[in-house]
Amino acid sequence: MPIELKHRIAQPADIPAIVDLMRLSITENMKSFLNAAEIESAKETMGMDQSLIADGTYIVIEVNHEGDNLLVGCGGWGKRKTLYGGDHTVGRDDSLSNPKTDPARIRAMYTHPGWTRQGIGSLLLDLGEQAAIEAGFQTIELGATLAGEPLYLVRGYIEISRETSKGANGSDNVVIKMRKALNE
Repeated sequence: MPIELKHRIAQPADIPAIVDLMRLSITENMKSFLNAAEIESAKETMGMDQSLIADGTYIVIEVNHEGDNLLVGCGGWGKRKTLYGGDHTVGRDDSLSNPKTDPARIRAMYTHPGWTRQGIGSLLLDLGEQAAIEAGFQTIELGATLAGEPLYLVRGYIEISRETSKGANGSDNVVIKMRKALNE
């Protein structure tokens, strides 16, 4: 029987559950791509960005599981210039993007480890891309992790650049800037 994925715009009351999902997703879903030290380094540029919730551009994906709504994914799109990162990430630019000249952003996508490969990431991309189109954007960009890169490549995103920084623990943290034209 197919799984019915339900989506809605995230609300401030969702933040604790979203943060829990993010932590679990980062810790578990990246194990096939990064060692433990690299995962810790990646956490410095990942996490909750409350501006997405305030802007109404962050989405939660839920399924009905034994009578309860279970949060299985989250992500969204951004109309601000910040490419990636949480509230704590250094170097953010939270100024608004101009849809005529700047790209929209796919932001903060996370899937519960028990629900990977169920179409959650693709649904989030579809919803974010469509909302960006409706807001007048012509292109969309994202900052991919090594774990997310395969999905984005399949979905038509092209690598623009690859940045490797050192985390506080000395381990590498790779962020891949990717872009896609909308309305193609």
